[in-house]
Amino acid sequence: MGRNLQNGGRLRPVDLARGHGLSTQAIRNYEAAGILPAAGRTAHGYRTYTSLHADALRAFLALVPGHGHRTATAIMRAVNQGALDEAFRLLDESHAQLLDDRRTLQAVERALSDLKPVTASEPGAGPEPARASAPGDTFIGTLARRLGIRPATLRAWERAGLVRPRRDPRTGYRVYDEAAVRDARLAHQLRRGGYLLEQIAPLIARVRAAGGPEPLEAALRDWHGRLSARGRAMLTGAAELEAYLRRREGGAAGGVADEDGWAQYSVNAADSADPAGN
Repeated sequence: MGRNLQNGGRLRPVDLARGHGLSTQAIRNYEAAGILPAAGRTAHGYRTYTSLHADALRAFLALVPGHGHRTATAIMRAVNQGALDEAFRLLDESHAQLLDDRRTLQAVERALSDLKPVTASEPGAGPEPARASAPGDTFIGTLARRLGIRPATLRAWERAGLVRPRRDPRTGYRVYDEAAVRDARLAHQLRRGGYLLEQIAPLIARVRAAGGPEPLEAALRDWHGRLSARGRAMLTGAAELEAYLRRREGGAAGGVADEDGWAQYSVNAADSADPAGN
């Protein structure tokens, strides 16, 4: 990280930006979003940062791959506001989501391993005669809540051919039997893996026809790799966040620090960008 030595070790936006391939506007945006603590100002109104701000930036950028931009932003904002319990809650929720994704993937693999070859007389091979609901059948609202999606999403998946609910002859409601629930779980897992509806539909059609997991093996291996990479990224993010927390608690901000460890500089001019990267 480059330092502007003529400013006594204080950093300009460009000093923070260049080490991470960012623009100076991105640094300003991060400050405005609360990802970075408020910058100090020179007597001429130019932003000045410290090594503590550099630590905050490293922590945020390390959190993004594992937690996503929105959650990483919320975590850093909470930390900078001193709301550590909220920051830890957000971290816990993100880890819980990763665990849920792993469990869902395992459930999908178990469902695939139980698939049997379908024939023209078996469910899923073609339109099924209307019949009343049976034990184990699920309605759209219940299935949507179980998957953590909206009913409108399930209807979109139906239009795309991903799921095939039947209609209750008495009420007209959509009814999802075990096969339809399985297909919905497959679609949900693949959507989490970044696959598009047009990519998922032929995979599910091939699974129905082939009666086995072979068409999805490559996709599931890829998603396993993504989950592992996400877990590793969470470890990296946690290490950088811990370093930032320790630095904050130590109050080592550089310059003249207040009780929170932030360098204080006078604010005598309106915010403006300048050619020197301030």
